[in-house]
Amino acid sequence: MLTSLTASRITAFHDDCLSTARWYEQTARHTDGIWQWIETNHKFNSELWDEEDLARRRDVPDSAIAGNKRRIDVFNQKRNDAVERIDDLILQALAATMKQDGRLNSETAGMMIDRLSILSLKLKAMHLQTLRTDVGEDHLISCRQKLERIIEQRGDLSVSFDALLADCQAGRARYKIYRQFKMYNDPSLNPQLYGSKEKSNVGSS
Repeated sequence: MLTSLTASRITAFHDDCLSTARWYEQTARHTDGIWQWIETNHKFNSELWDEEDLARRRDVPDSAIAGNKRRIDVFNQKRNDAVERIDDLILQALAATMKQDGRLNSETAGMMIDRLSILSLKLKAMHLQTLRTDVGEDHLISCRQKLERIIEQRGDLSVSFDALLADCQAGRARYKIYRQFKMYNDPSLNPQLYGSKEKSNVGSS
């Protein structure tokens, strides 16, 4: 599994998905293994991206924006869940080689794949800005410069991702899954949710 898990393959997959508008509404390309979860993560990042744009609208009722915000919460949780599944599978594959005395990496391989997905979305969006014909040259120049930085950032992250996996396989590095959770999504942890429930109970007593 790990021999095929390279940054170049991952970024090529991300870009290929984004070559089709609203690609995430189509039938999944992968239905098992780590690539299923890489695709799932990219799907929810892509849906998040579109939903975040919609949430900035000023020409719709507040109820529409509230709907956008709730969908953003759902997509964000599912995106994080997919990252953890990616890390679960990678750590299973590394079980025989990763040593506990290797240097501890603060970021997991799954988190890096998640960032590569987001950078692919930024790259596509910024590239489209450089093609606009309804803006001035200053806007185009600024967007070309930003596009160059995104490309550089994705290239650097790709090198770091490949190096992390190589170091883990060689026993030089390791990482942990800390099991992320969104407190605002959990009715038992968000005081605005459990607090309103308590007030409701008091009122009905």
